[in-house]
Amino acid sequence: MKKKTGITKTLALVLTLGLLCSGLTGCGQTRNSGSAAESLMTESTQPAESTEAVMESTEATAENTDADDTVVRVASLKGPTSLGLLFLMDKAEKGETSNAYEFQMATGADEILPLMVKGDLDIALIPANVASILYHKTQGGVEVIDINTLGVLYMVSGENDLTDFTDLKGKTIYLTGKGTTPDYVLQYLLTANGMSVDDVTLEYKSEATEVASVLAEDPTAIGLLPQPFVTAACMQNDALKVIFDLNEEWNKIQGVSGSSMVTGVTVVSKEFLEEHEDAVKSFMEEHKASAEAINADPTTGAALAVEAQIVAKEPIAQKAIPGCNITYMDKADMKQALSGYLDVLFHQDSLSIGGGLPESDFYYDAE
Repeated sequence: MKKKTGITKTLALVLTLGLLCSGLTGCGQTRNSGSAAESLMTESTQPAESTEAVMESTEATAENTDADDTVVRVASLKGPTSLGLLFLMDKAEKGETSNAYEFQMATGADEILPLMVKGDLDIALIPANVASILYHKTQGGVEVIDINTLGVLYMVSGENDLTDFTDLKGKTIYLTGKGTTPDYVLQYLLTANGMSVDDVTLEYKSEATEVASVLAEDPTAIGLLPQPFVTAACMQNDALKVIFDLNEEWNKIQGVSGSSMVTGVTVVSKEFLEEHEDAVKSFMEEHKASAEAINADPTTGAALAVEAQIVAKEPIAQKAIPGCNITYMDKADMKQALSGYLDVLFHQDSLSIGGGLPESDFYYDAE
């Protein structure tokens, strides 16, 4: 393989990028803290390399590899954004894919982005806003090839009188990370429904497990959680239920021709794309098939999720998968959904997407 040098940056840039993404993503670093939801995720606190053995598929048989024996190096976050890859990972391990792959998972985007900057990865599945940050930091050195996960945020409570979003006025809402994606999305929805942060009390927690703990102790509390924490919390306490699907609330405002709430996207190094476009197109086809497979067969997907140590128990995984909004969206549909979403974040806080909206070359349109 050729050594990637086109987007190599200085150490200072790598460190700066790591700090930015860790502070802005809001959906990559979720570690257990001994709460009521601790059985949900089995994320390691070790670096990404320690999880690589779990998900790594080394070189497939020669007849299944790209013409130049390219090994496609793919990284993803240990959560919903990896679920759509599981069937592909399984096939790659068996040598049943067009490309040869090396997969690794990380517990935070701050582990993946420096590797993309240095050219140690070819493809990464990361939060949508982080993809825009990476685009700016590499001077257009990456392109987004698909949307892999739509909205995974849900509001959970045991309250029975919350039927309209405006019913949140005067309430206290527990959520993770001030200045992160869940925070921006909630503030946007409040504003769109004629409210502001002054109309509610926002109690920020550092981890989703802490929000789940509050709900376990007081089911009348209101918590904003991502999947699969939502499913775990509701399974552990039958007094809890989903009161608002933020994906649906977003779509009510945007309408059929508007943007979508986007959680995860897939980016590729522009240099790798230029050198191995056929391999990238093969990945896109196999990624699409994998996403469709887990939606069609969540039972097998749940087993793979437990095997990959993404979710601790199959019943939780099986019930959570439909709510994770795993998808595959590319080309014009991808651009419409993602550009509109980034525009909303830009108007909330321009730094959340790297200071500005990406140019048109950010969106890959395969022929």
